[in-house]
Amino acid sequence: MEEFMFYVKMGLDHVLDFSAYDHILFLSALAVPFTFKNWKHVLILATIFTVAHCTSLALSVYEVVTADVGLIEFLIPVTIFITALFNFTYVFKEGVNFGELLHYIATGFFGLIHGFGFSNYFKMLMAEEEDKITPLLGFATGIELSQVTIILMVLALAFLSVDLLKLKRTLFIAIASILIIAITIPLLIATFPQ
Repeated sequence: MEEFMFYVKMGLDHVLDFSAYDHILFLSALAVPFTFKNWKHVLILATIFTVAHCTSLALSVYEVVTADVGLIEFLIPVTIFITALFNFTYVFKEGVNFGELLHYIATGFFGLIHGFGFSNYFKMLMAEEEDKITPLLGFATGIELSQVTIILMVLALAFLSVDLLKLKRTLFIAIASILIIAITIPLLIATFPQ
């Protein structure tokens, strides 16, 4: 149980690390279009992201797939940028309707990319471990708990802005998404493959 809790804490720290804020940005972009009324939908998206993230870790730990770290480091901000851009479909809902299924598939694919971003470090930790399932499950639990925390914070911010301060929901989505894009652009530039 102690080993499991160690990896739960590692999963929590991995997502809530403010010096590596790509997870926080991605989850914020993912949750911005939603309110507490849509909590099930956003929880499903976060869970899909967690499962995909841990799948890429497992593929790496069991040496099924090896990813190009430089490319992954660039693709992570690309996923954040695309997710924030996708939010404008909620602003201009009449114009574009991509549907839930595409949203789920894209979130899963982006989860795979984010998982490969951490896979080399995680694989190094697992090198001495005989049992790789317990660490993977502990890590996945920590990731899911931290993601739910971030999503609840974003939904609370949406509630404060839209329900209490009476900001139009579409305006909240647009402002928050533009802010996320603005923060992501320097990451795209810094990680652009040479």
